[in-house]
Amino acid sequence: MSGISRRRVLTAGATAGALGALSACSNGSWTLGGSSSGDGVKDGGADGGAPAKPLKLIGDGSTADTGAQPHQPKATRMAPGTKPPQFVVFSWDGAGELSNKLFSRFRKVAADHGAKMTFFLSGIYTLPESKKDLYRPPQHPVGASAIGYLSDRHIHNTLQQVRAAWLEGHEIGTHFNGHFCGSDGVRNWSPAEWRSEIDQAMDFVTKWKTNTGFTDLEPLPFDYGKELIGGRTPCLEGQANLLPTAAALGWKYDASSPGGLQIWPGKVQGNRIWDFPLQSIPFPGHSFQVLSMDYNMMYNQSAGNPLGDKTQYEAWRTQARDSYVAGFERAYSTNRAPFFIGNHFERWNGGIYMDAVEEAIGKMAQYDDVRFVSFKQLVAWLEAQDPAVLRTLRTLNPGQEPTGGWGEFLGAAGTPSS
Repeated sequence: MSGISRRRVLTAGATAGALGALSACSNGSWTLGGSSSGDGVKDGGADGGAPAKPLKLIGDGSTADTGAQPHQPKATRMAPGTKPPQFVVFSWDGAGELSNKLFSRFRKVAADHGAKMTFFLSGIYTLPESKKDLYRPPQHPVGASAIGYLSDRHIHNTLQQVRAAWLEGHEIGTHFNGHFCGSDGVRNWSPAEWRSEIDQAMDFVTKWKTNTGFTDLEPLPFDYGKELIGGRTPCLEGQANLLPTAAALGWKYDASSPGGLQIWPGKVQGNRIWDFPLQSIPFPGHSFQVLSMDYNMMYNQSAGNPLGDKTQYEAWRTQARDSYVAGFERAYSTNRAPFFIGNHFERWNGGIYMDAVEEAIGKMAQYDDVRFVSFKQLVAWLEAQDPAVLRTLRTLNPGQEPTGGWGEFLGAAGTPSS
């Protein structure tokens, strides 16, 4: 197996450091809003608890405007000559809570490390299969989906997890709906067809009460039309025609590029959309690099078979963990480029990739000045910086340290925030 493999859909069920209470510092203030505890779990129990402000129900009451999201850091501009923090973004495609309870597992992992993450919700994960005729995917039959639909029980659990995750400060992005890849997939969609897909995803999330008939759940505590500022396309395909639609909708970023270098991100689509690619990172034991995503680890280790040789599971888990840590360390010790890791809630090869991610987070959290953030939070920090400083940071290649140290490299760029 050579080079980097793109993630591809498998079966219908297959897809189913520390932020904490940081105080102001010279490399950009990062103080938490909402609850001052910053522990990420004080907003309530299984359903995320009641928000602090009165509900302003939206539409059929599936969602509600409860005010500003809790546990959000306030970013300010770095002082001149300051070493940037090391940002790490863990993101999850699909974001459904199945019987394996991986959504709730990684909410706990995040809480344990004071981390915030991005959960890319598939819109049809809030739509019962009995109502699948409501979904009209571009260029596919009514109700078609490459990832299938969740059971009503799992939709119920997913809605609870989404609510709780948002109240804990995590981002809810989108993974769109039907996850169509390959020659007849999203790579062929026009900007107008992407708009249809997005509108439908929004509709399913904001009308789950009508579509499911559930009466025992609180509304999702956010206005999704305002909260949704980015996503990741199925199989990392179709970005070119998605971007005009994303820009027209006012989105801030897209996380669909494959094989990006570990450099500081820039903007695309007329300097309107931040491009946050999955990155090429060292792959221990190989001369080539691997994409920073669980599917690509699995593809290279077991030839795309999610039920590979059990005798290799321990070695593969270690290799996956060490690959993530190697990518992190390359950035941390050199150019400090934000590090992006993408995953699914899956049990491929006995669940070793979930264990690898959890172990990698624990190792990264031991380093100083590491910030586990969502894409939304990273956007806020980037947009608080002097554009000249960001342009200077983008001149550093993967693994390249600044000449003369950070003080000399960035000393002349930017001014302290007032």
